[in-house]
Amino acid sequence: MGAEAKEVRRGPKPNPNTRDNLIRVGVRMLHEGGYTATGIKDIVDAAQVPKGSFYNHFDSKEAFGKEVVDFYFGTGLVELRALLENDAIAPLQRLRTYFVERTRVFQETGYLRGCMMGNLSLEIADHSESIRDSLAAHFQTWSGLFEACIAQAQEAGAITNRQPAQLLAQFLLNSWEGALLRMRAEKSDAPLREFSEVVFGSLLV
Repeated sequence: MGAEAKEVRRGPKPNPNTRDNLIRVGVRMLHEGGYTATGIKDIVDAAQVPKGSFYNHFDSKEAFGKEVVDFYFGTGLVELRALLENDAIAPLQRLRTYFVERTRVFQETGYLRGCMMGNLSLEIADHSESIRDSLAAHFQTWSGLFEACIAQAQEAGAITNRQPAQLLAQFLLNSWEGALLRMRAEKSDAPLREFSEVVFGSLLV
């Protein structure tokens, strides 16, 4: 019985560099082409690894998709925290800077792709519980960073106290994701500029 258990896994030991390569390629391909249109063969071909290597690291495409989402958000989270938790900058200015910088990135890339988390929420959240749960958790983390920044600005008197910081943060994120959808459809930064005009011109003041 013990000898049989040791023989369950065959083949070479999984290479962590291969796993990292597959995830990085997956981020690019799922962001550009979506989840459904991107097959495992497309991914391994782009990563230049054998198809068997994929299954050495991931049980299924769904498991891979979750890892891609986690990596994508984790990478962005580093940059997000570096700005929104920077006490050297006034909290309201941190929020302004974040949206100005994101708008600039989308302008420079021709309004392509948008936010992969928003894209995948629309495409597969109804079909994959594990990916949906991962997306929901990351959105909560994202909103929580907005909330902390808004709360600091409220304490400083720079943002209205008419609504609680948590509600304003949720609304900010929800509205931003909606603006990104319109941006992609119209290939224009108008929805992003309108978002900022309303948020910083009336909603938060």
